[in-house]
Amino acid sequence: MKIVKNIVGIILLSGMVSFGVLHFYGGEKIIIHEPVVNYGSKSVSNILTGAPMGNMDFVAAAELTVHAVVHVTTESLLKSGNDPFYQFFYGRPMPPQSVKASGSGVIISSDGYIVTNNHVVQGAENIEVALNDRQYFTARVIGTDPTTDLALLKIDGENLTYINYGNSDDIKVGEWVLAVGNPFNLTSTVTAGIVSAKGRMINILGADPRTGASAIESFIQTDAAVNPGNSGGALVNTRGELVGINSAIQSSTGAFVGYSFAIPSNIVKKVVEDLKEFGTVQRAYIGVSIKNIDKRLATELGIEDLNGVYVLGIFENGAADNAGIRKGDIITKVGSASVSKVPELQEQISQFRPGDQVVITLKRDGKEIEKKMILKNIDGGTEIVRKEQKELYDVLGARFNNVPVEQQKKLGISGGAQVSRIWSGKLMKAGIREGFIITSVDNKTVKDKSDIIKYLEGKKGGVLLKGIYPNGKERFFGFGM
Repeated sequence: MKIVKNIVGIILLSGMVSFGVLHFYGGEKIIIHEPVVNYGSKSVSNILTGAPMGNMDFVAAAELTVHAVVHVTTESLLKSGNDPFYQFFYGRPMPPQSVKASGSGVIISSDGYIVTNNHVVQGAENIEVALNDRQYFTARVIGTDPTTDLALLKIDGENLTYINYGNSDDIKVGEWVLAVGNPFNLTSTVTAGIVSAKGRMINILGADPRTGASAIESFIQTDAAVNPGNSGGALVNTRGELVGINSAIQSSTGAFVGYSFAIPSNIVKKVVEDLKEFGTVQRAYIGVSIKNIDKRLATELGIEDLNGVYVLGIFENGAADNAGIRKGDIITKVGSASVSKVPELQEQISQFRPGDQVVITLKRDGKEIEKKMILKNIDGGTEIVRKEQKELYDVLGARFNNVPVEQQKKLGISGGAQVSRIWSGKLMKAGIREGFIITSVDNKTVKDKSDIIKYLEGKKGGVLLKGIYPNGKERFFGFGM
C-alpha cells in the first residue's frame, strides 16, 4: 500500500480508520503488479489458454508466475531529530535510526528489470531483492513515478524468469485473477478472486507537489486477498499474464477484508518504457477541466446518456483548445477505447506521450464528432522532457512558462521566463516568489523558458538572475549551483 503519513519514532504499520483506504509502510507494504510470466524461453501466454469458467484451474498460472515475483526489502535512515534526554545522557545528538521494510516486485525482463511500487522503495538507502529460488541481489532504482505509485528497479541477473504484459483494457468484471506477492513476509503467496470493478478512483495518491501533475488513479478492484507486503506484487489473469500491480486495500482493520486495488498493466507498461528510455515519465495532457456526468448534471443539461466525460473548461492554447474541443462537449472515446468516467479518460491518455496524435470522439449538440488532437506536456509543449532537464527543475524548485506578448509589452520587456510554480529549492531559498519573470541569467538575455535550461544545465558556482515581477518591480537574485 502507500506510505502512511503518520510516522512515530520508527515506521509502524498504520492505517486510516473509519473504513478508508489503507496504505502500509514498515514491516510490509501493499501493492500488486500485473504480469505474464516467461519461464525460461517460453512465455506463459504460449502455454496457457485459460480454463473454462465452470472448472477453473489456477495451478499452471500460479506455478509459472511465482517464479517471477520477488521479495523486496529496503533499509532507510530515519532522522531522529533533537532528543534532549539522549543529548543529556550521551553528550551527542541521537544518530539516525535504521528502518527496514518489505514489499513485492515483478520481474518483467530476463535481464533483471523489476516493477514495484514507488512507496515500497521511496527514501530507501539500500534495496535487496530475493528471488523465489533464494538468490539475493542488490537492486538500484532506474526511476520512479509518484503520480502512479510505480518504480522501476534493476538487478544484475541473466536468463531470469519474467512475466509478460497482458492487456488490462481487455479484462472484464467477473473475470478470475490471481494476486501473487509476499504478505507479512510469507513469500510466494498466491490468492484468487474476481475483478470486482474497473476504473476506480480512491484518492490515495495526490498530485506531485513539485510539478503539480495530477495523480492517475484508474484502479482494477478485485476481491483477491491482499495484505501488507503484497505492494508491488503481480495481479495476473488465468493465462499468467500481468494485468495489474497491487497497490492498496480497503479496510478498517489494517488487513484485508474484501477489496484490493491494482494499477492496470497498460499504465505500468507505458511508465516502465518511459523510465527505461528517458529516466523520467513523459506525461501527456489534453488541457481540459472535466467531471463525471451524474444524474444532477444530466438533469441540468438535459442529457439522457450518463456515459462520457463532461468538459467543464478549456485551457488556452492546450491540446484540446488547438483541436477545437469546446466547453460543454462530452468525451466518449480515446481512439477505439470507450470512456464513461474521469478515471477511464485519464487511464487512456496516460498511455501516450507529448507529441502523440490521438483521435477523440465526443458528443456535441446531440451529434457524434471526431477531433484529431496533438497531446502536450505539462509546460504546454510537445517535446520530450529529458531526465537532466527534470533534475535541473528539481534543483531549482521551479517550473517556467513563456511570457505572453501582451504582458511583455505592459512591462516593457522582450521575452523572459516566468516562474509558474515554485517549491523548496534554489529559487525559493534565494527569495524568489511565484510570478517572477527572469529576463537574464549571468547577464545573458533570456528569450524564453528554454534559455533557463541552456544557461543553467551543468552550471557550477554562483548564478545571478535579473528579472521583474508582474507589478513592475525589478529585482536581482543570486545563489550557488
